[in-house]
Amino acid sequence: MKHTILITGGAGFIGSHLTRLFVTKYPEYKIVNLDKLTYAGNLENLKDIEDKSNYTFVKGDITDIDLIKKIFEEYKFTAVLHCAAESHVDRSISDPLAFVKTNVLGTSTLLQTAKEFWKDDYNGKLFYHISTDEVYGSLGTEGFFTEETPYDPRSPYSASKASSDHFVRAFYHTYKLPVIISNCSNNYGPYHFPEKLIPLCINNILNKKPLPIYGKGENVRDWLFVEDHVKAIDVIFHKGKIGETYNIGGHNEWKNIDIIKELCRQMDEKLGREKGTSEKLITFVKDRAGHDMRYAIDATKLKNELGWKPSLQFEEGLSKTIDWYLNNKEWLQHVTSGNYMEYYFNQYLK
Repeated sequence: MKHTILITGGAGFIGSHLTRLFVTKYPEYKIVNLDKLTYAGNLENLKDIEDKSNYTFVKGDITDIDLIKKIFEEYKFTAVLHCAAESHVDRSISDPLAFVKTNVLGTSTLLQTAKEFWKDDYNGKLFYHISTDEVYGSLGTEGFFTEETPYDPRSPYSASKASSDHFVRAFYHTYKLPVIISNCSNNYGPYHFPEKLIPLCINNILNKKPLPIYGKGENVRDWLFVEDHVKAIDVIFHKGKIGETYNIGGHNEWKNIDIIKELCRQMDEKLGREKGTSEKLITFVKDRAGHDMRYAIDATKLKNELGWKPSLQFEEGLSKTIDWYLNNKEWLQHVTSGNYMEYYFNQYLK
């Protein structure tokens, strides 16, 4: 095996796409997926690759240092793709300490273990930390986040991710641990847990339920199709420079209200409903505390240095996403009912 890679959070939304890409594209790599299987971790996301000879699943918590040491000893990892994180801002407002535990302590546990096992022989090793653009705070109507933008997190979620980024850099500067960080804009696509805006509204339109929009829906986000994101991670993993940070963006800025109106338009067309039917479900609700107004990524460094750029514009990616959910209603039903947790029991514990 050229690489033995630990992917943390590999059963989650971004993590499952990343795991699938590496397992199928690099059969000579050994991929170990470590996931706690909380509400957002779903092994049904990986049914198509679970029997691949170069893939192994381990159920566990990244804060469990004994487990982390055990699997490092067993598999002799040459790289870590650290994707596991608590990521929903609303949940972080309700329970900030859970985000501190997973995102800060969990990341530090992985860093410390990697340092101990790799020791001074860092040749061919890499700790790749996958982060978010939310660490940069909020933008006005103009400007973009670059790799040099000062950190200014506004929610417990973004503060926990900012802290984890700082720990990664500290291990690089203090111990020379070979690290790379990427900060990405909002992702969307298949297998997204329906608490986030797009899959939530797809599910609610299907069931003719209200579409809750914070404030007036004026908040702006830069949207990136998840498959483009993991392709960028692939490029950075293989070609990125140790110690560097790379911003990954979709060059697709949309107001939340405009996203939902486009989603309603496409859903009505695909479901054969009268035009304007789904838009009537839009319901404005009290704005979220500390709600950042605008995020926008400048991914020039990644394009110029490593040659990556997004392949899809938002309307096309949204159409592909809707089609996936319409063709995978059973997955959606399992997720919304909680029955997806039975898959782990049936596959691994029976």
